[in-house]
Amino acid sequence: MAPRRKRMRKDYLTESDDDMEEERDTSAGLDGTNGALDVASEFNNLSPEEMVAMWKDSITGVGQEFKSVIEFRDALQRFSIAHRFRYKFKKNETSRASGMCAAEGCSWSFYASWVPSERVFKIKKMNETHTCGESSKTAHPTKNWLVSIIKDKLRESPHHKPKEISKSILRDFGVTLNYSQVYRGIEGAREQLQGSYKEAYNQLPWFCDKLLEANPGSFIKLLIDNDKKFQRLFISFDASIHGFQNGCRPLLFLDSTSLRSKYHEILLTATALDGDDCIFPVAFAMVDTENDDSWNWFLEELRSAVSSSRSITFVSDKQKGLMESVLKIFENAHHGYSIYHLLDDFMKNLKGPFHGEGKGSLPVNFLAAACAARLDSFRMSAEQVKKVSSNAFDWMMQIAPEYWTNAAFKGESYQHITFDVAESYANWIEEVWELPLIQKLERLLCKMTEMMNNRRMNSSGWFTKLIPSREQLVKDASRRAHYLKVLFSSDTLFEVQGDSTHVVDMNKRDCSCLVWKATGLPCHHAIAVFNSTGRNVYDYCSSYFTVDSYRSTYSKSINLVEAIFKPPAKEKASVEEAEQVLPPSSTRTPTTHQKRRRKILGIEHRTVTCTKCKGIGHNKLSCKETS
Repeated sequence: MAPRRKRMRKDYLTESDDDMEEERDTSAGLDGTNGALDVASEFNNLSPEEMVAMWKDSITGVGQEFKSVIEFRDALQRFSIAHRFRYKFKKNETSRASGMCAAEGCSWSFYASWVPSERVFKIKKMNETHTCGESSKTAHPTKNWLVSIIKDKLRESPHHKPKEISKSILRDFGVTLNYSQVYRGIEGAREQLQGSYKEAYNQLPWFCDKLLEANPGSFIKLLIDNDKKFQRLFISFDASIHGFQNGCRPLLFLDSTSLRSKYHEILLTATALDGDDCIFPVAFAMVDTENDDSWNWFLEELRSAVSSSRSITFVSDKQKGLMESVLKIFENAHHGYSIYHLLDDFMKNLKGPFHGEGKGSLPVNFLAAACAARLDSFRMSAEQVKKVSSNAFDWMMQIAPEYWTNAAFKGESYQHITFDVAESYANWIEEVWELPLIQKLERLLCKMTEMMNNRRMNSSGWFTKLIPSREQLVKDASRRAHYLKVLFSSDTLFEVQGDSTHVVDMNKRDCSCLVWKATGLPCHHAIAVFNSTGRNVYDYCSSYFTVDSYRSTYSKSINLVEAIFKPPAKEKASVEEAEQVLPPSSTRTPTTHQKRRRKILGIEHRTVTCTKCKGIGHNKLSCKETS
């Protein structure tokens, strides 16, 4: 047998090696699975039950012919799925394949090989009888088969969860899969559907050049490290810069989001609000790691992009080092903490140190303290917290109130320290989380362009002085002003009486109720003064809320880059000759804001104490002390 086997191998190599290479090239690469047939596309009009019924005849026995060993392997895979049994190869080569049922002692087996003279891969021997019994039968899928099945499911619903896919495959095909198998299958399916994650990085230099060419005046910067690995990418479009400088309040929200993709990139964002309090992306960056250095770099690039004489207020979570970077890089800037980021940690402490009867009221009073426009109102809400839990009160006061309360904040916050812009932005980009990097950028581009175009078109139908939402606020305040009494103190100071008495200062454009200063729109006390003195209310409204300012915000467009994934033929050579960019090292990061916020706020986890031995770091169930 040995000489014969050697002769068969020799004949195959000498007479048909070129033929087989040609055959492999013909069958491979059609769907990115190295020649594996796409189950989903071949049977996409059939139900899972109909597919399984057809697969039962994928292998018919001795004499059956296939175009290649790849086609034979696929048929064998389908056959085993349909009949629910595992098999193992004894030989698995391009010229021959032999194997048997994986069950101990089962007689089912096969032998197939390439026939050079006929240019087919043929089954030569086969024992079609299983002696292992039904109870031992369970299918064992290959990765290629799994990818093709998952690919079909992702076409129907791109955001299928691994557990959902695992359950449906078990239900449809009787195949049991663990989480890692399904996760790898999803990765393979997404790569076939969306493109190579790795190749996307290599196209970044070309993409950035084309993006800048299409959007002159934009700030785009790509950094790679000494090992040619991707490090950082900063993008701020000219349309975004113009909109922020000419239509938005000097208010920027900083946040980071884990993109949860194969290489775990982090998205850093700087987001403004338009006059209607809708998010307006000013700049974003994709970085390999979130740390003080990457944030410092992002802020340096942001300063170059949005440099202006205005004093900007930044709102972010209380990340260590971020405040120092903001105040160092942006002169005369103010920095506040997002109340929603702080509230996450405040709520967690309700389960731990914040004990006290009625602790369910703590979050309400905490938010009331943050939103209070006056210091006396802040103190009242803080005292309510203290009555329930002194620990909660101490926790609040350890975070300097001037950074998280409207009453004590020193900059212009427009009452938006309590605005959850960061989470809104995270929801806005949710659908791009798991795409390759280039496609992430393309989707963000499309969403930003669509957003700007829609808002520009909507504003073309506005014929009021202020945008509709602010126009309504002024009308509501005007109705309330009719019930107030105005007393003249001087040409610029007025006392206004109603349920309470307030003083309006026309020179400072301020009222003792603090609403005018905080919002940029006159309060009903000020409007009562306007009515008494013949002043026009619109002359005292912030220009940021006018229709003209809103239209200026969206006056420019972002220009899309065509054929992102396939550069024109004449440019392919330059793309290939460009400096190679490799993916970053795949380092897992926290997938939720909550994990990161706990760490950066310096809040320690509650120490576990054993009630049995009084030791620290374990409980009574894991205690090793003997009774």
